[in-house]
Amino acid sequence: MRLLLKTNTLISLLALGSGFAACSTGSGGPAEAGKAQSALTLAESCGDVESLLRERLKQNMIKSVQASRQSALEQLKSGCTRDDGDFLAGGEILEDSPVAESGGGASEYSTTNTQEADVDEADFIKNDGEHVYLLAHGKLQIFDAWPAADTHRIASIAIEGEPKKLFVHEGRALVYSSLASPSGGGDFGYENAGGECTYGYDCEFTGDGSRLLVTELDLSDLTAPAVTRTFRFSGSFINARRIGGVVHTVVSSPEPRVDGVATWPAELGFCELSGLGVSPAAQAMVNDAFDALLEKNLRLIDAASLADMLPSVEGTLYRDGVARSTGSDLFVDCESFYLSGTGDGQSFLSVVSTELGGEELGQTTIVGRPGAVYATSDALYVASRHQYGHTSGWFYEDGATTPDATTIHKFALSDRALPSAYLGSGVVKGRVLNQFALSEHRGYLRVATTTGHLPDPNTHNTVASLKQEGGELVVKGMVDHLAPTEDIRSARFYGDVGYVVTFKKTDPLYTIDFSDPESPRVRGELKIPGFSTYMHRIDEHHVMSIGYDADDQGDFAWFQGILLQIFDVSDLDNPRLTHKEVIGTRGSASDAATNHLAFNYFAQRGLLGIPMVLCEGGSGGQFGDTMTFSGLLVYRVDVDGGFSAIGGVPHPVPDASTDPYASGCGGWWSNASSYVKRSVFMEDYVYSVSEDEIRVAHVDDLATPAAVVALTAP
Repeated sequence: MRLLLKTNTLISLLALGSGFAACSTGSGGPAEAGKAQSALTLAESCGDVESLLRERLKQNMIKSVQASRQSALEQLKSGCTRDDGDFLAGGEILEDSPVAESGGGASEYSTTNTQEADVDEADFIKNDGEHVYLLAHGKLQIFDAWPAADTHRIASIAIEGEPKKLFVHEGRALVYSSLASPSGGGDFGYENAGGECTYGYDCEFTGDGSRLLVTELDLSDLTAPAVTRTFRFSGSFINARRIGGVVHTVVSSPEPRVDGVATWPAELGFCELSGLGVSPAAQAMVNDAFDALLEKNLRLIDAASLADMLPSVEGTLYRDGVARSTGSDLFVDCESFYLSGTGDGQSFLSVVSTELGGEELGQTTIVGRPGAVYATSDALYVASRHQYGHTSGWFYEDGATTPDATTIHKFALSDRALPSAYLGSGVVKGRVLNQFALSEHRGYLRVATTTGHLPDPNTHNTVASLKQEGGELVVKGMVDHLAPTEDIRSARFYGDVGYVVTFKKTDPLYTIDFSDPESPRVRGELKIPGFSTYMHRIDEHHVMSIGYDADDQGDFAWFQGILLQIFDVSDLDNPRLTHKEVIGTRGSASDAATNHLAFNYFAQRGLLGIPMVLCEGGSGGQFGDTMTFSGLLVYRVDVDGGFSAIGGVPHPVPDASTDPYASGCGGWWSNASSYVKRSVFMEDYVYSVSEDEIRVAHVDDLATPAAVVALTAP
């Protein structure tokens, strides 16, 4: 087999991407951009790419070794103050990384909660109103789910690795799995390896650190799914979108690592220098050891074969369950590689496109940091965060006042398995929270960011609009220094309006008018206790949110129970809170608070499903001490009547000795987790999905399930 992998461009954005001009107008005033070089240079050969990668490896190594040298010299004077846990075996320092309705199914049903219409997002559950497709316990499980009371499994097929996400479309399923490292754990040294980052407040969009397996299955016979092809990537899954029959997957591959390179001399035992004193002899001993280490590292990097470290993929086609052809591509064709003269790490970020039922792959790759993924029906954006001092050069003249920046890379999406054409890049001050901080409308990309970290009093927020001009995304308008001393907890854009929620003690909801995208302006502000982590439009004049209530303590506020709110935004100058529902006390948690895929608003019938761990007791900074409910809560939502609790679908509370969810009431707000993960509505029935079972109940009798199906059964 010849694997049809079409590599378009490898764009090396090694110094943060590009320092595009950020001059802007708007109510917040202009932002001054720095003079970082932005031009991309076409590589003449793979040697150019390898040379640049090698040079960046050396620069980063030297920086780390010099930091270790300084630490060693400080030990001579002050003793050992650094924790051994900051070091890897061998002396290497861990650094901070800078669905169509089926004729026999329900007449109305909920689908995946996506950011943009007709742009599907990968999740572990899909449904078409008649069948539910679910990844659980290492298998793709398919259920005949209508009539609801007769829900039962009709197929189960083991998927290699740990299956985590899927798409289902017109008789095909595409499943994403993480492959375990032979040594256990993740393969790559990302700061967030091992977990998915969905909310983005205190995690990075780096993937789980494991290699990715993509498995496509033929579902023409739902009782007998058949594997048709697989793709094994050297990188890990970041995110994906499906538009029609074409799927676009973002994969992050690790930066090259050279065996033997260390940042601490083996002969200098860590923390064994204390007490030697600051004598010339002791200093010379330390410096000689680090000088020798630098020379050794440079030789190792010069001798390393970086070509073997480029991203790779291996594809296999199957017929009747038997592999009939296998192919691979190590990305050795560098004729259209692009390079830049600034530094941004050496990891690889690929946008891989494929047609369901096809055999080809189209791939475009950049060299740089992964980030939050946002997509429309014809463009995909990757927004990567950067910090001043962790890069070579900076975008702005004053890194002290602009310590955070986000580079945004834009790709054109094809309706075939073709490479996603790279269209350009831009930069905005501050860091994005998540995918909802970006939105494209009428040719402009709106972006909400935060500069600084609480409790720094210089923390503030920015909302900018960018437009593509040639190969650049240029900031055309900006509202700057929004909500000083606070940071963004949620953002959402609908049409010409943006909604931004910030927080420190209270929850200001800002309405921002983008009717003139080059002169955006704040129209209204509403201050109320608590904060929203996700916002969802009910209709043109009303926005619903989920988040946390808060207890004002003067200089700060304790987060409290889960908070549901409805805002009347018909008058942008005067947004109003019309309804509020507080669920439980501090420590109550819901996956829906930090993962929009768990937020299920069934607009056709005005129903809202929220996975919930409900805790009572506790006050102020004390977590609740009693879990009173674990399951799915269902509300009827009405813009006039607010939230009317219908009831809950209870699930068995897990065993505290074996399940981390059983402790229940101690979860942190930005890492909320509930035992129930998702829900599906079909007409007047709700399907509540935990890790171990599906409970199906009529909305008029939620406490008495009409069907219970175990997910652990063969």
